[in-house]
Amino acid sequence: MFPSFKRRRGSETRLDVTRDIEVAGKRLPLTIRQNARATRMTLRIEPGGRALKLTVPEGLPEHEVSAFLSRHQGWLMTKLARFSGESELEHGGTILIRGVAHRIERTGRLRGLTESVIADDEAVLRVGGAEEHLRRRIADFLKKEARAELERLVAVYAGRIGRRVRSLSLKDTRSRWGSCSAEGDLSFSWRIAMAPPKVIAYLAAHEVAHLQEMNHGPDFWALCERLCPDTNDARRWLKRNGTMLHAIDFG
Repeated sequence: MFPSFKRRRGSETRLDVTRDIEVAGKRLPLTIRQNARATRMTLRIEPGGRALKLTVPEGLPEHEVSAFLSRHQGWLMTKLARFSGESELEHGGTILIRGVAHRIERTGRLRGLTESVIADDEAVLRVGGAEEHLRRRIADFLKKEARAELERLVAVYAGRIGRRVRSLSLKDTRSRWGSCSAEGDLSFSWRIAMAPPKVIAYLAAHEVAHLQEMNHGPDFWALCERLCPDTNDARRWLKRNGTMLHAIDFG
């Protein structure tokens, strides 16, 4: 079932156009087609998830189309994750590392480290090992990246508020990005390694803040923002893109 929007009349009109739209950091061609019989907007994903088509009532205002697309970013991410998660974790595909899209390149060597490099001005993730182990090796790399960055950030933030962390663990939870126990045990989803640095920093600050404020009250959020000034931007990024990161199948 596709999201729909009832027709409302306005003075602004738009012509049939093809343009790019950004969904979770990926640009896709979007064809907007007017239809005199349409009474609702209908958004469809073309086969393979490589393009989008939006059918709109004739004469619908531009701002209503833009608002519709903005409201359905989450829907698009969820649906498109089925394609990206299944098809792009392969040689020549892409994977986000700290918010940067990396082209996946199998080295052909059965041994060797998985490493992130810049080659000819392009971010590349070079992966060794057998082809059937590609997804697992990418996941292992992300776990290593997540642990290194989270351990560093947690140490900094905990030091600022004078709190002790008893342990830090990584999990693959789908319902939450992190947790904090009263004893000082912090847990994080390793998938956060795919997010931009400011989002990783926010997640670390969020859980460290729980060492002092075991709630989500005003004092908690004030502490989050003090530790991580990008808290609000990072929360919005996670709300828009978190579903996509959770949907990727590492096999």
